[in-house]
Amino acid sequence: MSTIAEEGLKRALDAEREVARPSNLRASWEALFEEARVCTRCDLYKYATQTVFGEGPLNASIMFVGEQPGDQEDLAGRPFVGPAGALLDEALEKAGIDRSTVYVTNAVKHFKFVAKGKRRIHNKPDAGEISACRWWIEHERELIRPPVTVALGATAARSLIGKTVTISKVRGEPVALDDGSECWVTVHPSSLLRMPDREKRHEARALFVRDLKLIKARAAELSR
Repeated sequence: MSTIAEEGLKRALDAEREVARPSNLRASWEALFEEARVCTRCDLYKYATQTVFGEGPLNASIMFVGEQPGDQEDLAGRPFVGPAGALLDEALEKAGIDRSTVYVTNAVKHFKFVAKGKRRIHNKPDAGEISACRWWIEHERELIRPPVTVALGATAARSLIGKTVTISKVRGEPVALDDGSECWVTVHPSSLLRMPDREKRHEARALFVRDLKLIKARAAELSR
């Protein structure tokens, strides 16, 4: 991106942030959270333990969006607290990003699964479920207004960008969103956990950390 284009984008984001926001941002977020707790926009609420809403500072310059809660997230009621969350925390630390400074959420707020005995196996949300839950992501972003939103995986990318994208084709470059902010697409940490080859897994994790470093630098530029 050229310097002129970057300056233009920064001015647009600054202007957006100057627009009057709710007088009590925390109260607005809590009202949204309470509304999400009783969401019936799709049938997933019938089977999940609870809604898993986003968490983090409401002035965050980076918002991370995953696919959906996993088994542990569904039970805890918090995003990214299971194995994928542990890997994300590790990668964030290596990239120099404090998790307490970013907002973390999911494209779909209820755990979709297939029961196998006593286990609940993750089942990918379909287009209708992603679309139904997009309303929540849009409202979270309207409140927080992050300069950079990170799509962790293809489902999150579809929710944010509004169409199916190939991660390898858009990875490492910003995608402009309707509000003038940027979306950066990378892999979901759960995909790294599933890689059987140790060497390839190590390389993929290093690439993930590289993505996060680029995102950190870009968010800092846009927040200056």
